[in-house]
Amino acid sequence: MKYKGILRQQSANNFKTMLLLVMFPALLLGLTWVVCFYLQEDAWVWAPVVFGATILWFLIAYSFHSLMISFATKSKPLERMENKRVYNLVENLCMANGIQMPKVNVIEDSSLNAFASGINNKSYTVTLSRGIIERLTDAELEGVIAHELTHIRNRDVRLLIVSIIFVGIFTFVAQVAMRALWYTPRRSSSSKNGGGGAVVLLVVAIAAAIGYFFSLLLRFAISRKREFMADAGGAQMTKNPLALAMALRKISTDPKIESVTRKDVAQLFIEHPLTKKGGFSTLFATHPPIQKRIALLEQF
Repeated sequence: MKYKGILRQQSANNFKTMLLLVMFPALLLGLTWVVCFYLQEDAWVWAPVVFGATILWFLIAYSFHSLMISFATKSKPLERMENKRVYNLVENLCMANGIQMPKVNVIEDSSLNAFASGINNKSYTVTLSRGIIERLTDAELEGVIAHELTHIRNRDVRLLIVSIIFVGIFTFVAQVAMRALWYTPRRSSSSKNGGGGAVVLLVVAIAAAIGYFFSLLLRFAISRKREFMADAGGAQMTKNPLALAMALRKISTDPKIESVTRKDVAQLFIEHPLTKKGGFSTLFATHPPIQKRIALLEQF
């Protein structure tokens, strides 16, 4: 399995992050214009309001994303004195690869899973379930930690956090827009004829289609390749791809974390805890099949 250069991966993720930062406000303003046009409101009045609210929401989410993710996963800091084994594994990998030591959190769940999060050196965090700490060997756990550190090093986590924030914003604004279109009558006389209801439904359908299409676009823009790259990076850090392969095999038997119910947060994990197996679910999955990842690692 060929590992793409670190600088190339970082550059690609930085570009995608900037693209999202430009694309989301543009989409929101476009949706605002459509709604205002239909309701015959002054778009130049409402556009700054929507844009300002979006920026405010983004800044709040950007500043408190770590707290939000901890709340969504029910994770808490893992103290050094509580588990020196984990801290030694993380510190050794960081020192050997020139990575700043991230925070370490734990989810009190007997299932096996882990994820990395954060947007900068102050907020980067590696979170492990209690099950993965207790049920993996040192070599296997080191492979998982190296996988998550690769996500941090490659800027994958920053891209994911920005996308999660903006998807939440876009979804909320789209819902508000659809409710406004549904419950607010047009000021023109056309709303009094039979075609008014049809136009409302059409605009609502377009807004819903935009939201759905953009969700799919995000999944493919972020790309499932990030997991392959993190697996390769983890194998490269530890020089032990078979240990990571064995860890993934164990994780695949019990990845579900009971506290995780949000799909946007679930995509952060090394194995998606909410993925349904088979059918069309694999077509739009945020993670590649874990058996394929294991097979590639065994050929590394």
